[in-house]
Amino acid sequence: MMAEKKATKKKTAASAAETKTTKKKTTKAKKTSRTPKKKVAENARMKLFWGVFNHSMKEVAKYDYSQKKQAEARAKELAANSKTPYFVQKVKEPVVDEKDT
Repeated sequence: MMAEKKATKKKTAASAAETKTTKKKTTKAKKTSRTPKKKVAENARMKLFWGVFNHSMKEVAKYDYSQKKQAEARAKELAANSKTPYFVQKVKEPVVDEKDT
C-alpha cells in the first residue's frame, strides 16, 4: 500500500510540473509584426491631348488640346480615304520634368 501511495505522489508531482510548463507557454503573448506604412505615390502631372484612333484603337495622330478642330478634320480625312472608321478621343500623358531626367 505504501508503494502505491508513493507512485501516485510521483504522478501527481509530474502532472503538476506539466501543468506549470503548459501554463507558461499559454500565458506568453505572441509578438505581432508591424506592417510598414505604404508609401503614397505622388500624383504625376498630366497633359491632355486629342488623339485620332482607328477601329483597332491604334493611335494614328496626336494634337494639342486646343486643336480639336484639326484632330476632327484629320479623322474625317482618313475615314474618307479608307473603309475603316477613325475617331477622336482624349489622351492623357504624364509631363516629364527636365530636372527629373
